[in-house]
Amino acid sequence: MKEKQRVIILGAAGRDFHNFNTCYRDQENSHVVAFTAAQIPDIDGRKYPAELAGKNYPDGIPIYPQKGLSRLIKELKADICAFSYSDVSYTEVMSVASEVNAAGADFLLIGTKRSMIKSKKPVISVGAVRTGAGKSQTSRRIIEILMGFGINVVAIRHPMPYGDLVSQKVQRFAKLEDLHRYQCTIEEMEEYEPHILRGNVIFAGIDYEAIIREAEKEADVIVWDGGNNDFPFYHTDLMITIVDPHRAGHELAYYPGETMLRMADVVLINKMDTADADDIQTVRENIEKIKPGITVVDAASPISADKPQLIKGKRVLVVEDGPTLTHGNMKIGAGVIAARKFGALELIDPRPFTSGKLSKTFEDYPGIGSVLPAMGYGKVQIQDLEDTINRTDCDTVIIGTPIDLKRIININKPTVRVTYSLQEIGKPDLEDILIHFLTEKKLI
Repeated sequence: MKEKQRVIILGAAGRDFHNFNTCYRDQENSHVVAFTAAQIPDIDGRKYPAELAGKNYPDGIPIYPQKGLSRLIKELKADICAFSYSDVSYTEVMSVASEVNAAGADFLLIGTKRSMIKSKKPVISVGAVRTGAGKSQTSRRIIEILMGFGINVVAIRHPMPYGDLVSQKVQRFAKLEDLHRYQCTIEEMEEYEPHILRGNVIFAGIDYEAIIREAEKEADVIVWDGGNNDFPFYHTDLMITIVDPHRAGHELAYYPGETMLRMADVVLINKMDTADADDIQTVRENIEKIKPGITVVDAASPISADKPQLIKGKRVLVVEDGPTLTHGNMKIGAGVIAARKFGALELIDPRPFTSGKLSKTFEDYPGIGSVLPAMGYGKVQIQDLEDTINRTDCDTVIIGTPIDLKRIININKPTVRVTYSLQEIGKPDLEDILIHFLTEKKLI
């Protein structure tokens, strides 16, 4: 009898669990001996629980730090390492592959055929070539258009399961109280809250087969709201991929960002109001190289500030979305753009004032620079964020995150809330594309 292949899934609490559920959970010729954890702090040392892992894993599956991968491959006698996280440069992907091969194991990238689940309802997917390109505001715009046609829309968000995994198997968010009920992190609240306030239901969790079956009960159309630059968990009827001219060229240099570009039915060039003309042209040429003749939507992400007078001439601390600054490698976000637009005197570097785990974040991501990532994966990190902001010597705090941090933490300085939305430029626009889609699906 042929021995089972021993598999380590390399992940970051999201795609890794989905790949296990769809490709390995009930398979008899493979056995997953471990997960590893990268990108997200404080998620190693746990187990993928037996309640979710199925009958072949009565003790669950341990999760180890990826830093010890070579040793782990040898100790666990692994045959295959399945790479299962996203927004990684090609150089880093191949570096991990080299480490895996040198330790004796095969390196695997799991594709769409094995990992995508078929829905009974039409699926529109929103993805991007990099973290922070503008998926969230694009998803919001698409949902607003669909709801305007009387369509029952349910959003499903890429997973962010950083807490108790069993209780996070299927999460349904319909009111703000649900954020507290599921003990959401700041990152989760940033993604779920705008959907709740708009009035559409959003699902997330661990088991995306179970999630979509629940979503289908109340949806005419499902919108997949992607995370990082990962490809969708579901077979998709309309794939909209966002490219970011602030990082021109990255659409051909990051995994699986290029996959997302190649899968696209429509490409949306975002942030054209703040990007250089040469960078926009580079992105256009790369789109044409990969997807000649594809429909391209031009768009901007205009920003506004609730109290711009507190920015002009002031020394400001800018707080930006955490993942966009860390593994998204962005140097600026909406907060920095607002600081420049409304005449800040100086951007205050938070690094001399950081507390606890935030100090470690700057060590792990030295390229962040003089802005503060809103890291909040747990109570300790949220407290560190509050302490860092309150210790920073500045006149004003600019909040550039998708949610108002004042709801989560106490800030002892004047604050300015920066918001942004998607605004298409010219034709075709998203409404044109969605009218065609809905007509084709006989929904209007």
